Amino acid sequence: MSDSDLDALAAELAEFAPADKKGGRPASEERIIAGFEEIQRFAEQHGRAPQHGEDRDIFERLYAVRLDRLRALPDCRALLEPLDHQGLLAAEPAAAAPTEEMVDIDDLAAELAGVADVDDITVLRHVRTSAAKRAAEEIADRKPCEDFEAFQPLFERVAAEVKTGLRQSQPIEAGRRAIEAGDFFILDGITLYVAEVGEPLKTTAGEVDRRLRLIFSNGTESNLLLRSLQRAFYDDKAARRLASPDSGQLSFGDEFEADDIESGTIYVLRSLSDHPYVAQHRDIIHKVGVTGGRVETRIANAENEATYLLAKVEIVATYRLAGINRTRMEGLFHRLFAPARLSITINDRFGRPVQPEEWFLVPLFVIDEAVARIKDGSITGYIYDPNAAKLVKA
Repeated sequence: MSDSDLDALAAELAEFAPADKKGGRPASEERIIAGFEEIQRFAEQHGRAPQHGEDRDIFERLYAVRLDRLRALPDCRALLEPLDHQGLLAAEPAAAAPTEEMVDIDDLAAELAGVADVDDITVLRHVRTSAAKRAAEEIADRKPCEDFEAFQPLFERVAAEVKTGLRQSQPIEAGRRAIEAGDFFILDGITLYVAEVGEPLKTTAGEVDRRLRLIFSNGTESNLLLRSLQRAFYDDKAARRLASPDSGQLSFGDEFEADDIESGTIYVLRSLSDHPYVAQHRDIIHKVGVTGGRVETRIANAENEATYLLAKVEIVATYRLAGINRTRMEGLFHRLFAPARLSITINDRFGRPVQPEEWFLVPLFVIDEAVARIKDGSITGYIYDPNAAKLVKA
């Protein structure tokens, strides 16, 4: 090894090695020995040789690169082998990430800039890894969304769906469901919309990642990576997914899949009561409800129950549903058709007056339309007009 090579390596090691030792050796050799002793102390403390990787401490990465250099230079090995009681020089070089070979020692050392008056490098363990700093910067690096007006109606619709119970807030469980374009989440108390999911990218660790376009309800946007978003969800214990019918939580009729978890059935009943008013308007008086069991079982004793007008009923329509709160769904129908609630009083079998509340003066085709609009999410923009007997825009 030439004197210039030896001096260059010694100069690199001098960045964090103690001052020259006395003992008759050239200063360059003393610096190399001192630098190697720092690496030895690291190995003693951690029980292993320093390793490469962006998730490693900056000093460990410095040690790993320089240890590889010492192993590769014969004169350095000859100088240090008598001192190498841990076998660090004989061991195989630590595997480097694909980009680690291109890491400049000066770049690594520059990450330590600004830390003054520190004698012991071990006190710098609070320094974040490059990966951690990059993830934090990406999450914080949001810019104004220039076309936010195109997304604002989506946020308004989602807020209305959450309020009515059509869309549900659910914990984000790792591995349960991928992040896809069109998804809504709550992160750090702000609703975000996944507007775009980019093509697969290979990371330095050989993993697959994707660049996202995220729109936030406060009018900003970000293009952070999918894995950075996943880390942000992990760090925010209050993060939630806003699950919707069109993301697989609701299933109707023939579209019900075998692997769906069935939650119940929406049913529409028509009364066979001989009450004068009911008989006169039988075709438009309907009861709308939701049950987790068989509808036939639910209505088996209808003629003895005031809620069924003390009369037999017929089933005129059913819609199966999956993964949604039955009580909320039933409440949604009842709020929608509240202006057309049947106002009738009958005496129960004990002679007490009862006013059933689940019967409505609503044509069946309107109920069908309501179900369709619940399915596609547009129901939040409509109300029922009892005078026109149809759904109209709010």
